[in-house]
Amino acid sequence: MNNAVIKAAGYVLVHTQDMIMHNGTTQTVEMRNNPESEYLKAVPKHLRTFEEVVNYAPNQTYIGNMTPAELGEIEKPWVGVDVPNADRYGKFGEIMPQEEFILMLKTADVFDLVMIEKAFLAGAKNQYAAHKLMTDEEIAGLGEGFEIAAIEAAVTEHAEAIYHNEKLIGCVKKAHDVDPNLNAHVMFENLVVKASGVLAMKHLIADNNINVEDIDYVIECSEEACGDMNQRGGGNFAKAIAEAVGAVNATGSDLRGFCAAPVHALISAASLVKAGTYKNVVIVAGGATAKLGMNGKDHVKKELPILEDVLGGFAVLVSVNDGVNPVVRTEFVGRHTVGTGSSPQAVISSLITAPLDMAGLKITDVDKYSVEMQNPDITKPAGAGDVPEANYKMIAAIGVKRKELERADLKTFGLKHGMQGWAPTQGHIPSGVPYLGFAIDDLTTGDLNRAMIVGKGSLFLGRMTNLFDGVSVMVERNPGQVEEEATVSKEEVNKMIAEAMRDFAKHMLAE
Repeated sequence: MNNAVIKAAGYVLVHTQDMIMHNGTTQTVEMRNNPESEYLKAVPKHLRTFEEVVNYAPNQTYIGNMTPAELGEIEKPWVGVDVPNADRYGKFGEIMPQEEFILMLKTADVFDLVMIEKAFLAGAKNQYAAHKLMTDEEIAGLGEGFEIAAIEAAVTEHAEAIYHNEKLIGCVKKAHDVDPNLNAHVMFENLVVKASGVLAMKHLIADNNINVEDIDYVIECSEEACGDMNQRGGGNFAKAIAEAVGAVNATGSDLRGFCAAPVHALISAASLVKAGTYKNVVIVAGGATAKLGMNGKDHVKKELPILEDVLGGFAVLVSVNDGVNPVVRTEFVGRHTVGTGSSPQAVISSLITAPLDMAGLKITDVDKYSVEMQNPDITKPAGAGDVPEANYKMIAAIGVKRKELERADLKTFGLKHGMQGWAPTQGHIPSGVPYLGFAIDDLTTGDLNRAMIVGKGSLFLGRMTNLFDGVSVMVERNPGQVEEEATVSKEEVNKMIAEAMRDFAKHMLAE
């Protein structure tokens, strides 16, 4: 049976500087509990401009203008150092400014919940219309906007305000009078997930010349969940995103697993394709406003800009084996089971060495491990250290224990088999999948043969269990051999019919 392949990937970031203050949970909780805090007063002084966000090396890596190896050659910390010739658009996608994304929220809204102020809409519409991915129909659907008085009245009546440059320019209204799962705050978060997921999937399709009508199934794997009071997480972001990009032949569903969800989704997509259920499956995820400025207090305390100022999104196409693109080896999957335990060694063993043992491989047989690719510029000032580096040290230590590495290799293992982290701390976004776009090149035109994609999650956050979660899967260079389908030619069918008729005639004569 043929393994599925990773055919293409798209990655987007959205600079949302005003949403840090008004929608990130660290800031909104502070406003509620300590509205006069020194931290809140300091936030506006610690926001980056769009140009600074574009010029930032990890962001350029995320959209494909730099490779992880090139990022690793730049001395850390990367903050405050502009990348030469940085571009808003990259090989995998783009970094979108806030004013355009606000109009995307309106485009994503099919229930007339988003109100945009007339003057702001008029000023941003031309810039939005010039975007290569926006259609005439989407531009026309923006309408003419609303008077600011109408927006102010809606905000007074519990609509979620939208700001740009600290000025009220719009809002998202509640979708139901009494349903808490359809209140304005939740609808705002959900529209952000949808819009950023749509942007990622649009780039996946346009930048890779994919026929959107060939997409059969979509799996959305972000951390938010949409539904109403009768089914809080009923969904379906996946089908909503598919509709928005014109995937008319696709159906889909949402998959949730906290930070580990994207790797769960990758395994599910590859398994569906391998089984022959679907030929082309897209996994997609939008961004989470709640995590904007999550570590902002620590960044401000250390006189850094608030680096969690972008939403992240991605989309990956998993398709039938084409003999070229990297194959997903779903027969070698690592999994943190209920009985695994929570010690770091137990977690790493279940995700790394267990699938390697199944495949008869050593730790050093994997060229690259893509773990939690968190940007250390963000995590180190917050006291969480360099997350990828910590993972590589643990993998190397287990390699020494298994006698697959020498103790002297501990210092160099991360350099050879790992990568610098470059993804924003959007929870699900860093979890293994940021490397998939690069893996396509590394495992086809590059000189690598095998990578392992690792996702880990924290199920205890849902207060249903104290368990951790995690899955991993190997991705390998395609050997170039595609199994032929078990089909019967027209000539063979005719021959079988003729033989059956002869046998029947002999049987009748014998009687």
